[in-house]
Amino acid sequence: MSYQKYGIRPELVARVKAKMKNPVVKEKVKQHLTNVTKTDLRDRVKVRKLVRSISQILNEPLTETQEEQIIAFVLAQKIDPNNTLHLLKLWSMFR
Repeated sequence: MSYQKYGIRPELVARVKAKMKNPVVKEKVKQHLTNVTKTDLRDRVKVRKLVRSISQILNEPLTETQEEQIIAFVLAQKIDPNNTLHLLKLWSMFR
């Protein structure tokens, strides 16, 4: 998995995936990401805020190192939330 190249542990991903199966939590995360743009996902400060707020929603405390690894991963993906191919790529990565 490409997220492992950034030092993100599979155990963390597994916990987050399990928590996202809860419809209430999933809806809160979706609402939080509703207005996120391509520009937002290329801005380190905005990505840091997103990572922190979503980790709070998921009740998943992150260390500074974990936070930096996730931020580096998100920035490197150059995600465009309006591009279906980008979203499919991410979905398949975390299935």
